[in-house]
Amino acid sequence: MASDINRVVLVGRLTRDAELKYTGGGMAIADISLASNRSRKQGDQWVDEANFFDVSLFGRRAEALAQYLTKGTQIAVEGQLRQDRWEQDGMKRSKVTIAATDIQLLGSRSDRGQTGDNSYQNNQGTAPRNSQPFESYSRPEQNNSAPPASERFEDDIPF
Repeated sequence: MASDINRVVLVGRLTRDAELKYTGGGMAIADISLASNRSRKQGDQWVDEANFFDVSLFGRRAEALAQYLTKGTQIAVEGQLRQDRWEQDGMKRSKVTIAATDIQLLGSRSDRGQTGDNSYQNNQGTAPRNSQPFESYSRPEQNNSAPPASERFEDDIPF
């Protein structure tokens, strides 16, 4: 028996700052809106078309990321489609949203409207412990004792 697949991956920019709220049980929910552009051909010209998606992130990740999810920030979202259903004025309504399982911040800090000197700092002036998993990792410093690339291999390569 084949199992069903419900997986979505999107890259786009936030249309507003994240709205962080809590359930009655204390679970955090960060609601965001994502715009993802695509180009399509209309006649002889290419036309940009924006698509808008509502995304929810839950739990500790919602709390940790909410402060970084600001309008204009480019992000990658992985998650599942979820159909919310309700009744309003006697009519049945529904809306498809994305329940995020992973969000990654893309672009540089300056792209998100933050300066490099005080970005991601808490009151003590140090980076928060949880900030690194959500940012791109920088390259490790090169070992100065290692020979240059042109001198690393002998003439006899064993393969």
